[in-house]
Amino acid sequence: MKVKLLRYTNEPLRTIYIAARTCYSGNTPEEIAKGAISRKTMESLVKKLVRAGHHSILEHVSFTFAISGISRACSHQLVRHRIASYSQQSQRYTKPNEFVIPKTIEAQPDLKSKFINLINKCFSFYDELQKNNIPLEDARFILPNAIKTNIVMTMNLRELIHAASLRLCNRAQWEIRELFEQIKAEIAKVDKFLAEMLVPKCEHLGCCPEPDSCGKEKRCN
Repeated sequence: MKVKLLRYTNEPLRTIYIAARTCYSGNTPEEIAKGAISRKTMESLVKKLVRAGHHSILEHVSFTFAISGISRACSHQLVRHRIASYSQQSQRYTKPNEFVIPKTIEAQPDLKSKFINLINKCFSFYDELQKNNIPLEDARFILPNAIKTNIVMTMNLRELIHAASLRLCNRAQWEIRELFEQIKAEIAKVDKFLAEMLVPKCEHLGCCPEPDSCGKEKRCN
Protein backbone atom coordinates (compact mmCIF):
# COMPACT_ATOMS: atom_id res chain seq x y z
CA MET A 1 0.00 0.00 0.00
CA LYS A 2 1.17 3.50 -0.80
CA VAL A 3 -0.51 6.84 -0.11
CA LYS A 4 0.71 10.09 -1.64
CA LEU A 5 -0.81 13.53 -1.13
CA LEU A 6 -1.21 15.02 -4.61
CA ARG A 7 -2.96 18.33 -4.00
CA TYR A 8 -4.43 20.30 -1.11
CA THR A 9 -5.99 23.66 -0.38
CA ASN A 10 -3.31 26.33 -0.22
CA GLU A 11 -2.53 27.45 3.34
CA PRO A 12 -5.19 25.18 4.82
CA LEU A 13 -5.13 26.48 8.41
CA ARG A 14 -5.26 30.10 7.23
CA THR A 15 -8.18 29.26 4.93
CA ILE A 16 -10.12 27.73 7.83
CA TYR A 17 -9.30 30.71 10.03
CA ILE A 18 -10.53 33.24 7.45
CA ALA A 19 -13.78 31.28 7.08
CA ALA A 20 -14.19 31.20 10.86
CA ARG A 21 -13.45 34.90 11.39
CA THR A 22 -15.84 35.86 8.59
CA CYS A 23 -18.71 34.47 10.69
CA TYR A 24 -17.93 36.78 13.62
CA SER A 25 -16.43 39.88 11.99
CA GLY A 26 -17.80 42.98 10.31
CA ASN A 27 -14.86 42.89 7.92
CA THR A 28 -14.96 41.21 4.53
CA PRO A 29 -13.10 37.92 3.99
CA GLU A 30 -10.61 39.83 1.82
CA GLU A 31 -9.92 42.29 4.64
CA ILE A 32 -9.45 39.48 7.14
CA ALA A 33 -7.08 37.71 4.76
CA LYS A 34 -4.88 40.82 4.46
CA GLY A 35 -4.26 40.95 8.19
CA ALA A 36 -1.10 39.67 9.85
CA ILE A 37 -2.26 36.61 11.77
CA SER A 38 -0.01 34.50 13.98
CA ARG A 39 -0.20 30.75 13.78
CA LYS A 40 -0.97 30.60 17.50
CA THR A 41 -4.01 32.85 16.98
CA MET A 42 -5.27 30.73 14.09
CA GLU A 43 -4.83 27.45 15.96
CA SER A 44 -6.50 28.84 19.08
CA LEU A 45 -9.64 30.01 17.26
CA VAL A 46 -9.99 26.90 15.11
CA LYS A 47 -9.53 24.60 18.12
CA LYS A 48 -12.13 26.58 20.11
CA LEU A 49 -14.74 26.46 17.33
CA VAL A 50 -14.17 22.79 16.52
CA ARG A 51 -14.59 21.88 20.19
CA ALA A 52 -17.83 23.89 20.19
CA GLY A 53 -19.11 21.82 17.28
CA HIS A 54 -18.76 24.44 14.53
CA HIS A 55 -17.33 22.02 11.96
CA SER A 56 -18.55 23.60 8.71
CA ILE A 57 -15.42 25.78 8.59
CA LEU A 58 -13.38 22.60 7.98
CA GLU A 59 -15.18 21.95 4.71
CA HIS A 60 -13.29 24.77 2.98
CA VAL A 61 -10.11 22.68 2.98
CA SER A 62 -9.69 19.53 0.92
CA PHE A 63 -6.95 17.01 0.21
CA THR A 64 -6.41 14.81 -2.86
CA PHE A 65 -4.60 11.51 -2.38
CA ALA A 66 -3.14 8.92 -4.75
CA ILE A 67 -3.82 5.56 -3.13
CA SER A 68 -2.26 2.47 -4.67
CA GLY A 69 -1.99 -1.20 -3.84
CA ILE A 70 -4.99 -1.59 -1.56
CA SER A 71 -7.34 -4.52 -1.89
CA ARG A 72 -10.82 -4.30 -3.33
CA ALA A 73 -12.02 -5.29 0.15
CA CYS A 74 -10.42 -2.10 1.47
CA SER A 75 -11.66 0.13 -1.35
CA HIS A 76 -15.22 -1.13 -0.82
CA GLN A 77 -15.02 0.19 2.74
CA LEU A 78 -13.40 3.46 1.70
CA VAL A 79 -16.04 4.48 -0.84
CA ARG A 80 -18.76 4.15 1.79
CA HIS A 81 -17.62 7.57 2.96
CA ARG A 82 -19.97 9.45 0.68
CA ILE A 83 -18.83 13.06 1.02
CA ALA A 84 -15.80 12.59 -1.21
CA SER A 85 -14.79 12.13 -4.82
CA TYR A 86 -13.26 8.88 -6.07
CA SER A 87 -11.68 7.81 -9.36
CA GLN A 88 -10.85 4.12 -9.21
CA GLN A 89 -8.96 1.78 -11.52
CA SER A 90 -11.52 0.05 -13.71
CA GLN A 91 -11.68 -3.72 -13.97
CA ARG A 92 -13.45 -3.33 -17.30
CA TYR A 93 -10.31 -1.94 -18.92
CA THR A 94 -7.37 -3.22 -16.86
CA LYS A 95 -6.21 -6.76 -16.11
CA PRO A 96 -5.27 -7.50 -12.46
CA ASN A 97 -1.95 -9.18 -11.66
CA GLU A 98 -1.38 -8.47 -7.96
CA PHE A 99 -3.23 -9.21 -4.76
CA VAL A 100 -3.07 -8.54 -1.02
CA ILE A 101 -2.37 -11.35 1.43
CA PRO A 102 -3.68 -10.63 4.96
CA LYS A 103 -0.99 -10.87 7.64
CA THR A 104 -2.95 -13.55 9.50
CA ILE A 105 -2.76 -15.79 6.42
CA GLU A 106 0.82 -14.76 5.65
CA ALA A 107 1.84 -16.03 9.09
CA GLN A 108 0.67 -19.59 8.35
CA PRO A 109 2.67 -21.10 5.45
CA ASP A 110 0.19 -23.87 4.64
CA LEU A 111 -2.76 -21.49 4.51
CA LYS A 112 -0.71 -18.93 2.57
CA SER A 113 0.15 -21.56 -0.04
CA LYS A 114 -3.50 -22.57 -0.43
CA PHE A 115 -4.54 -18.92 -0.58
CA ILE A 116 -2.06 -18.13 -3.39
CA ASN A 117 -2.97 -21.29 -5.30
CA LEU A 118 -6.66 -20.48 -5.18
CA ILE A 119 -6.13 -16.92 -6.42
CA ASN A 120 -3.87 -18.19 -9.19
CA LYS A 121 -6.67 -20.54 -10.22
CA CYS A 122 -8.98 -17.52 -10.39
CA PHE A 123 -6.42 -15.74 -12.59
CA SER A 124 -6.11 -18.82 -14.80
CA PHE A 125 -9.86 -19.09 -15.30
CA TYR A 126 -10.02 -15.32 -15.81
CA ASP A 127 -7.56 -15.71 -18.71
CA GLU A 128 -9.53 -18.67 -20.06
CA LEU A 129 -12.71 -16.63 -20.10
CA GLN A 130 -11.03 -13.91 -22.15
CA LYS A 131 -9.62 -16.45 -24.60
CA ASN A 132 -13.21 -17.55 -25.12
CA ASN A 133 -14.27 -14.01 -26.00
CA ILE A 134 -15.77 -13.17 -22.62
CA PRO A 135 -15.37 -9.39 -22.14
CA LEU A 136 -13.38 -8.11 -19.16
CA GLU A 137 -16.53 -6.66 -17.62
CA ASP A 138 -17.89 -10.21 -17.30
CA ALA A 139 -14.61 -12.05 -16.70
CA ARG A 140 -13.99 -9.86 -13.63
CA PHE A 141 -16.83 -11.62 -11.82
CA ILE A 142 -14.36 -14.37 -10.91
CA LEU A 143 -11.88 -11.99 -9.26
CA PRO A 144 -11.59 -12.05 -5.45
CA ASN A 145 -11.62 -9.14 -2.99
CA ALA A 146 -7.86 -9.58 -2.53
CA ILE A 147 -7.12 -8.02 -5.95
CA LYS A 148 -5.10 -4.80 -5.68
CA THR A 149 -6.59 -1.57 -6.92
CA ASN A 150 -5.59 2.09 -7.29
CA ILE A 151 -7.76 5.07 -6.50
CA VAL A 152 -7.59 8.87 -6.37
CA MET A 153 -9.59 10.32 -3.50
CA THR A 154 -10.48 13.93 -2.72
CA MET A 155 -12.05 14.59 0.66
CA ASN A 156 -12.61 17.73 2.71
CA LEU A 157 -11.12 17.98 6.18
CA ARG A 158 -14.44 17.63 7.99
CA GLU A 159 -15.15 14.31 6.29
CA LEU A 160 -11.54 13.17 6.77
CA ILE A 161 -11.89 13.75 10.51
CA HIS A 162 -15.15 11.79 10.56
CA ALA A 163 -13.75 8.94 8.46
CA ALA A 164 -10.60 8.76 10.57
CA SER A 165 -12.67 8.66 13.76
CA LEU A 166 -14.11 5.36 12.51
CA ARG A 167 -11.16 3.89 10.61
CA LEU A 168 -8.42 4.65 13.15
CA CYS A 169 -10.38 2.80 15.82
CA ASN A 170 -8.55 -0.30 17.06
CA ARG A 171 -11.60 -2.33 16.10
CA ALA A 172 -11.48 -1.20 12.46
CA GLN A 173 -10.27 -3.68 9.83
CA TRP A 174 -6.47 -3.67 9.71
CA GLU A 175 -6.01 -2.61 6.09
CA ILE A 176 -8.22 0.47 6.15
CA ARG A 177 -6.75 1.41 9.53
CA GLU A 178 -3.31 1.32 7.93
CA LEU A 179 -4.65 3.39 5.02
CA PHE A 180 -5.85 6.17 7.32
CA GLU A 181 -2.62 6.08 9.32
CA GLN A 182 -0.81 6.85 6.06
CA ILE A 183 -3.37 9.52 5.14
CA LYS A 184 -2.79 11.17 8.51
CA ALA A 185 0.98 11.01 8.02
CA GLU A 186 0.66 12.71 4.62
CA ILE A 187 -1.44 15.54 6.08
CA ALA A 188 1.09 15.93 8.91
CA LYS A 189 3.72 16.82 6.29
CA VAL A 190 1.56 19.83 5.39
CA ASP A 191 0.17 20.79 8.80
CA LYS A 192 0.69 18.80 12.01
CA PHE A 193 -2.04 20.74 13.83
CA LEU A 194 -4.67 19.65 11.30
CA ALA A 195 -3.34 16.09 11.18
CA GLU A 196 -3.76 15.81 14.94
CA MET A 197 -7.51 16.15 14.44
CA LEU A 198 -7.53 12.72 12.77
CA VAL A 199 -7.97 10.43 15.77
CA PRO A 200 -10.27 7.55 16.79
CA LYS A 201 -13.74 8.60 17.92
CA CYS A 202 -12.97 7.65 21.53
CA GLU A 203 -10.43 10.48 21.63
CA HIS A 204 -13.05 12.97 20.44
CA LEU A 205 -15.64 11.71 22.93
CA GLY A 206 -13.39 10.89 25.86
CA CYS A 207 -15.01 7.47 26.05
CA CYS A 208 -15.74 4.45 23.84
CA PRO A 209 -19.25 4.10 22.35
CA GLU A 210 -18.58 0.61 20.94
CA PRO A 211 -20.40 -2.39 22.48
CA ASP A 212 -17.11 -4.34 22.33
CA SER A 213 -14.50 -1.85 23.46
CA CYS A 214 -10.77 -2.43 22.91
CA GLY A 215 -10.21 -1.01 26.38
CA LYS A 216 -8.29 2.08 25.29
CA GLU A 217 -10.93 4.34 26.83
CA LYS A 218 -13.69 3.78 29.37
CA ARG A 219 -17.10 2.87 28.00
CA CYS A 220 -19.56 5.70 27.35
CA ASN A 221 -22.62 5.63 29.59
